[in-house]
Amino acid sequence: MPATDPLAPPASTTGPIPTALPAYARPRAPVGSLVAVVVGICAAAMAVMWVVSYLVTVLGVVGVAVNGLVALVPLVAVLAVVRWVDRWEPEPFIARAFAFLWGAGVSIFAALVVDQTLNEYGNRIGVTRDQLFTITVQSPIVEEIAKGVGVLIIFLLAQRTFDGPVDGVVYAATIAAGFAFVENIQYFGLALVGGGEADLAYTFYVRGILSPFAHLVFTSCTGIALGIAVRTRRSRLGTAALFAAGLVAAILLHAGFNLGSAFDESGAFFFYLIVELPIFAVFTVFVLFARRRDAALTYENLSLYARAGWFTAAEVDMLGTVAGRRQARRWAKRRGGAARKAVRRFIRDATALAYARRRIVTGRGRERARQDERRLLRAVTADREAVLRS
Repeated sequence: MPATDPLAPPASTTGPIPTALPAYARPRAPVGSLVAVVVGICAAAMAVMWVVSYLVTVLGVVGVAVNGLVALVPLVAVLAVVRWVDRWEPEPFIARAFAFLWGAGVSIFAALVVDQTLNEYGNRIGVTRDQLFTITVQSPIVEEIAKGVGVLIIFLLAQRTFDGPVDGVVYAATIAAGFAFVENIQYFGLALVGGGEADLAYTFYVRGILSPFAHLVFTSCTGIALGIAVRTRRSRLGTAALFAAGLVAAILLHAGFNLGSAFDESGAFFFYLIVELPIFAVFTVFVLFARRRDAALTYENLSLYARAGWFTAAEVDMLGTVAGRRQARRWAKRRGGAARKAVRRFIRDATALAYARRRIVTGRGRERARQDERRLLRAVTADREAVLRS
């Protein structure tokens, strides 16, 4: 990038370990942002409390507790996958917490309210909804819209951290994990009450072993669509169109899954082998490709800062490659807790700097990204000094 380019990184006048910058102090979040976060978390938590109270009325306290423990098994598996996907550029904990609460509370609440409303309306006009229609049309539409709106809210409010398809998958999968966890408690509880341990074992086999990642894949379609909108600099209309397309894909996958789950045991397993497993394989390949692309973008953008004098080539290799980060973490582990913390922060701030550079180049919130760039340049300078001292 030419030095006269107005979008070029600012040059360091003192080499890759500059001393001209003022001392770095990590900024506090604005009061307005803190208020919005607190209100959002509280509202989602209240929805979770309402859902828990509803489950208690249906299953009892013991039923919720016992089946909650069973539902933890697929939940842990899903969250482990989300953590792996999110490893290159971890999303803020508070945003992921909101996503989980939205899935476990608001999305479930919306699905229950719509279901109850349609039931009451059907009873008034003397029409009984067919079960097949409910599981293949109503549930996919209502549930995916409820979850998708949560992804959209995070997309709109956390634009500084929603940087592409991988982030979309992380937020969507976290919402889906919360939703599936609560849904599993209900399904496992009803199976235990209705058919005893045999029905519970079969329900766990279908939902906890064959398809623990089903909701993750469905809702990730919406997250990926919004991530593509970010990465390709779409207009508001283009973003809305991509969001709608992702939502439709999520609904169709959800409807197909529900239809397959309506088969008997052998049919459900056959459907899993020929439909669900290939879809999950394609999804996995896409995520792997997207993660590799994110790593490449990080390396490219940090290389721009290296040419401007902020990093050495060795630091770019350490901060912008999987192998380099692995080697840095091993080195820090041998030196103790302070070194591990310093290296972890150096990697995190350098990655955030690379993504700020991308926002500057693409024009997405450019002025705010410029401010972030200046802040993060001070941060990585302080991080480097902390690493050298450890």
